[in-house]
Amino acid sequence: MSFIAELLAYLRERRKFWLLPILVVLTLFGALLVLGQGSAVAPFIYTIF
Repeated sequence: MSFIAELLAYLRERRKFWLLPILVVLTLFGALLVLGQGSAVAPFIYTIF
């Protein structure tokens, strides 16, 4: 959790707010990949793409 706190502090200090949506999308995509591997949700995820 300290990594997230440091990342948010960096974004606030350097005024790089444009990085936040990129990080959110990459995190959601990573979670989608993890959920899609060998679970019952996988057929539904594959139909999205």
